[in-house]
Amino acid sequence: MGLFTQFMRIPTAGRVAAVIGGLVLAIAVSGCSSDKKDTYVEKPVDELYNSAMDMLAQEDYAKAADAFDEVEQQHPYSVWATRAQLMSAYALYQANKYDESIIAADRYIQLHPGNRDVAYAYYLKALDYYIQIEDVGRDQKTTEQAMQALEEVVRRFPDTAYARDARLKIDLARDHLAGKEMAIGRWYEKQGYYLAALNRFKTVVDKYQTTTHAPEALERLTECYLALGLKDEARRTAAVLGYNYPGSAWYAATYTLMTGKEVVANNNETPPASKEQEGWFGRMLGFAF
Repeated sequence: MGLFTQFMRIPTAGRVAAVIGGLVLAIAVSGCSSDKKDTYVEKPVDELYNSAMDMLAQEDYAKAADAFDEVEQQHPYSVWATRAQLMSAYALYQANKYDESIIAADRYIQLHPGNRDVAYAYYLKALDYYIQIEDVGRDQKTTEQAMQALEEVVRRFPDTAYARDARLKIDLARDHLAGKEMAIGRWYEKQGYYLAALNRFKTVVDKYQTTTHAPEALERLTECYLALGLKDEARRTAAVLGYNYPGSAWYAATYTLMTGKEVVANNNETPPASKEQEGWFGRMLGFAF
């Protein structure tokens, strides 16, 4: 994550100044119970912050988050309090407390919109959503939220390393959403609900044409059109598939579906099912099979 290079421990000189200026107080917490009372002790900012960094280094992330919060609570107007807010969000992310990390990142963004590290806060928030993306068989609300958060990083900070990574994750998230549409479409097609299946496969072709699911979507659109007796639409869809993905397995399947022939490795074909069928698919696309 690179956070340790940005938020290092408080330097020695700062520690000396903080220790000299720090005031240590012990306040007994009163209560009705006769049990031993908890004690609140105000500590120098460097001691609190460096202790939290130690917990982070030891991968005790939940305690580290609490320790960073303590920096802000005891020294709310220090520069280290500002850094501790973001470090707390990072520690919560590492502790798999993604919803809490999102809240902490949002708070940092609201309090410090002009801070140079706000780009990381936006990026961290996007990661919190992205890591929660479920498999394609489940609701994809989190995927959509991840997409929005990642796109915001790219829009606001286009020339940063955060934006470069966000662009890669956007492609993966889009592929995930397309996979969800394909899963639903396949189910509809299997049940014979061809119109409903068409809508799902069209969504993939229209919205997610750059994903890995586009060739299959075109092939299944062709199947659905044929099942509905819409041969012209099937031919047009097959033509688009053949033009854009001529070497794919989905192209081969569609070619066989439309012509009764099989495409083999050397781009030749088996004998046609009938003379009438011969070559129309290739002529439509301008290809010589």
